[in-house]
Amino acid sequence: MVTLLAKIFIQEKNDQTKIREEYGVLCGVVGILFNVLLFAGKFLAGTISHSIAITADAVNNLSDAGSSIVTLAGFKLAGTKPDPEHPFGHGRIEYISGLVVAAAILLMAYELIRDSVGKIVHPEETEFSGLIVVILVLSILVKLYMYFYNHTIGKKLDSAAMQATAIDSLSDTCATTAVLAATLIGHFTGLHIDGWCGVLVGVFILYAGISAAKETLNPLLGQPPAEDFVMQIDRIVMSHPEICGIHDLIVHDYGPGRKMVTLHAEVPADGDILEVHDVIDNVENELREKLGCEATIHMDPIVTSDEHVSELKAAVVSITKGIDDVITIHDFRVVSGPTHSNLIFDVLVPFQFKMSDEELVAAICGRVTECLGDNYYPKIKVDHAYVK
Repeated sequence: MVTLLAKIFIQEKNDQTKIREEYGVLCGVVGILFNVLLFAGKFLAGTISHSIAITADAVNNLSDAGSSIVTLAGFKLAGTKPDPEHPFGHGRIEYISGLVVAAAILLMAYELIRDSVGKIVHPEETEFSGLIVVILVLSILVKLYMYFYNHTIGKKLDSAAMQATAIDSLSDTCATTAVLAATLIGHFTGLHIDGWCGVLVGVFILYAGISAAKETLNPLLGQPPAEDFVMQIDRIVMSHPEICGIHDLIVHDYGPGRKMVTLHAEVPADGDILEVHDVIDNVENELREKLGCEATIHMDPIVTSDEHVSELKAAVVSITKGIDDVITIHDFRVVSGPTHSNLIFDVLVPFQFKMSDEELVAAICGRVTECLGDNYYPKIKVDHAYVK
């Protein structure tokens, strides 16, 4: 159904931001409709059977309808164009809407577990009918369908908010299955497990809420870019022979489809600055066209024609690799004087590196003195980066 509606209402020729907004609105409206219908059916079944688990599951669907409204509003606001107060757009609102959905899921889990514990302490008889079973089975099928289309479109759009909604739908499927099992077991065996089933449903929902919160919190707090995205940037930049190397790559995420990239590109110090600047402009345009990100590249001049400097750099690279293969260096310069020479460079290590900055600097300095002599003074700055 969603695929059919998408073909009718969504124009694929629109820009990606508009398409994203239209998919979000469509899925939000469909989610509201389904969840309201499920709430009505389960509330009727819960009233007939006097089952706390079924009634709680019904209220959960009503909260899901509210979550769909939040998701819908999030996509609409995220598609708003940049303004003076928000020059990078409003894309992160989509993450915030996903976080609100996660908070609603966690609140529902708490209330369900609380009410279910009360039902365990004070058990009550529940009624059984074929209508209740039909309603629960239909609910499971509908929620499976909702999971499928939310997951598929969420993956297509790389949407944390829609993936959170998909996770919620899957947890609802598990929860309603548990409610159905409890209803059948209670009818055929006489065991009063309605309250215990409610607790189990609450745990399912709690887990879903935590997972959804994690999916939306990570991009808000700042997470490392996808490794494939970084590799694509590296391939594009390094495909230009005028660029000798890159470092200090940072990906700024202002919401889905709104990435800004900054990096330092090493270029020959003796090159024509106008020609090199033209190359940098071309690289920035290529990143924009191929990856859809705005790029700002800082030129770092390095000496490439001095054989002595090249030999010293190669020696330092060998020294750092001897300490750990993950270590890289950049911005290598040599400042020579009458009594000694300063070797100035930056060292890049992972955040989880086993040595402290002080220990690493001491180790490098010691090995430089050992290998090159005591008339070379390393001047080292340690930088940290995410490395898988």
